[in-house]
Amino acid sequence: MAHASPWMNDELIALQDMVRKFAAKEFVPNEDRWWKQGFIDRDAWYKAGEMGLLCASIPTQYGGGGGTFAHEAVISGEMVRSLVASFGNNVHSGIMAHYILAYGTEAQRMKWLPKMATGEMVGAIAMTEPGAGSDLQGIKTNAVRKGDHYVINGSKTFITNGYHADLICLVCKTDPTAKGSKAISLIMVETKDLQGFKRGRVLEKIGQKGQDTAELFFDDVHVPVANVLGELEGRGFAHLMQQLPQERLLIAVGAVASMERALEETVNYTRQRKAFGMSLLDMQNTRFKLAECKTTAHIARVFLDDCMMKALAGDLDLPTAAMAKWWTTDSNNKVVDECLQLHGGYGYMMEYPIAKLFANARVGRIYGGANEIMKELIARSL
Repeated sequence: MAHASPWMNDELIALQDMVRKFAAKEFVPNEDRWWKQGFIDRDAWYKAGEMGLLCASIPTQYGGGGGTFAHEAVISGEMVRSLVASFGNNVHSGIMAHYILAYGTEAQRMKWLPKMATGEMVGAIAMTEPGAGSDLQGIKTNAVRKGDHYVINGSKTFITNGYHADLICLVCKTDPTAKGSKAISLIMVETKDLQGFKRGRVLEKIGQKGQDTAELFFDDVHVPVANVLGELEGRGFAHLMQQLPQERLLIAVGAVASMERALEETVNYTRQRKAFGMSLLDMQNTRFKLAECKTTAHIARVFLDDCMMKALAGDLDLPTAAMAKWWTTDSNNKVVDECLQLHGGYGYMMEYPIAKLFANARVGRIYGGANEIMKELIARSL
């Protein structure tokens, strides 16, 4: 009997079906082209907005879908299951929009969220720098207040949606005299016709090649003081810490969906592939390997369900989210690797789904906080 997630309901099942059909029609046929060009078509964001796939968990009063985190999880999981790796909606809808919703003023919410819901504005969050990754307190990008503007200087790298971003939630230092996290603020940067702002190259990655990941440069960029998120300086690090459990759970959602798709692909392949007069699936080694993968994927799904229930009830804590993030992404890498091995030489060919799943899986152990950092967060709770 197939496992039924307790947090799913008829509405979410209908959404799942709709996302699957939309992805098959609008995204899947373009994925190979997006991989080659390094970024998704800008028009794809408008199409996703028209279908209600953007800001699905943002209240309707701000143009969103009025759903919950469960809606974001369904959309995210179905995109991974459909092998759509180019659509940076997790950052746009599941993460950045919620920074604005949770910490922005009413004026800021009304200004930006409706445009993000339609796709008129593509959102990005700029944390990582060339010399600062998991250690956010080590960032150098700074914003110096001069009158009613901030003057921003610095650079960011590995920024998802950076190529298309119309609105960037910029993590920067606004107080050079403050120590540690108290120096960090979040400033919303609208990029259109912005002097001193420059996008660098779209970075070529091992996997997720169509999801634009860019360098960003700020050279005496002037941004209104009113663009500080929530109009409060020095709260940026606290805001980041409060939102990270949801970001990490979205990563876990993708990792579990990836395992399940890999298993499905491999069962089908080994059932059809013949060797030594029998199907690969009839061989004991194949059956045992797939039994192990099935067990891991099932455990991951049940653990994810538990985390989802906690998240929907507002009870998901930082250590549990860290456990979900590191364990599911590690498990995904192991499962996909075993499944690729069972494909033999064909598993190494990019025309086979398992090869794309393999390439896309690796970054899961790095982004959203490296898995080594996740283990440190868990250890602190012991």
